[in-house]
Amino acid sequence: MITNDIWLIAGLGNPEAKYDGTRHNTGFAALDYLADKWGVSVSKAKFQGLWGQTEVEGHKVCLLKPLTYMNLSGDSIAPLAAFFKIPADHVIVLCDDITQAPGKLRIRPSGSAGGHNGLKSIIARLGTDQFPRIRIGVGEKPRPDYDLADWVLGHFSEEEAKAVNGRHADVEAAARLIMAGKLSEAQNKYNR
Repeated sequence: MITNDIWLIAGLGNPEAKYDGTRHNTGFAALDYLADKWGVSVSKAKFQGLWGQTEVEGHKVCLLKPLTYMNLSGDSIAPLAAFFKIPADHVIVLCDDITQAPGKLRIRPSGSAGGHNGLKSIIARLGTDQFPRIRIGVGEKPRPDYDLADWVLGHFSEEEAKAVNGRHADVEAAARLIMAGKLSEAQNKYNR
C-alpha cells in the first residue's frame, strides 16, 4: 500500500441550483456519485470550491467541486493541488463532452482543451495539459447555428439523463484504474 500517494479528482460544473441537471454540470453529477459511493462529504469550503478527503484502495483522494463557474475551474483546482503537492498527472478531471453521444466516455491521459473552457482554465493554471480526464458525452448541438452556451446550459431529456447517469459506475471504476496506474486499461474498457 502506497501511503504518500495522493490524488485530486475534480468534477466540473457551475455552482447555482439553476444549473443542476444541465449538460455543463455533468462533472458535478459524476463527482457526487463518487462521493456517495466512497462515503465522503464534499462540503469543506476552501480553494474557491467544496471539497472532501477520503482513502480509496490505499490512495489518499481529494474530491473537489470548483465554485468558480466553469470557465475559471483552474482557479480552484490549482491552489488545492499546490496545497497538497499533488502533481498534475494525479489530477483527474471529470467534465462534459459535446463531441460524444450522451453517456459515451472518453478517457485521455493528457491533451488540449478541445474547445472546453473549463479544461482551458485548468491547463493555464496548472501550466500543463498532462493530466488525465474522463470526458462524459452530453451530445452535440442539434444544429450548427444553435447557440453553444444555450446547449451546454440546457437540461437533458429523460433519455439522455438516463444514458449519462448510467455511466457513473463506469466513471468510478475508471477513476480507480487510473489511480492504480492502469489508464490504458480504463481506456480499453470504457472508451466505447
